[in-house]
Amino acid sequence: MKYMLLIHQGTTPTPPSEQWESLSADEKGAIYSAYKAISETPGVSPGLQLEPPETATTVQVMDGKTLTTDGPFVEVKEAIGGYLLFEAEDLDAAIELAARIPAARLGGAIEVRPIVEW
Repeated sequence: MKYMLLIHQGTTPTPPSEQWESLSADEKGAIYSAYKAISETPGVSPGLQLEPPETATTVQVMDGKTLTTDGPFVEVKEAIGGYLLFEAEDLDAAIELAARIPAARLGGAIEVRPIVEW
């Protein structure tokens, strides 16, 4: 089964930010190493880091007119900071991988969603 792992950054320190700069070189290295190891895990199709939520544009169509709004409708703490795809045997394997993502232990959360296959 294929899963999308949505990385909710929460209060996770990410570059460039004051929180990120307050981390030691060893802490930053450990985070980079963890993400590298995850992207090299069999079955993982690495995703991408997203720009901060304030750079988003939300699009809706109402009464045939395209409406745009700056930013997302979610609270910043709920915003998705990145994603990856994972082909796994089952949900337990996807949860195990999600637990390895640094954001899960640094103030964020990982949403694991099965992908509908037609």
